[in-house]
Amino acid sequence: MSEGTKVKVVNKGGPFGAGYLVTYIGAAVYFVSQVHDFWPIVLALLKAVVWPAFFVYGVLHALHV
Repeated sequence: MSEGTKVKVVNKGGPFGAGYLVTYIGAAVYFVSQVHDFWPIVLALLKAVVWPAFFVYGVLHALHV
């Protein structure tokens, strides 16, 4: 790119990111409330990150896709 070239960046992921943040917080609260030690809390936070993938897999499996 030359020095005078302007680059326009368009970010349209705001609503989806905000929705994912809210669901992550809800899942983290749910999973953390079920454990009482440090390492299970760390595992619960990791579960909160990946639970949407398991949910989508379960839905697709139930639909036989």
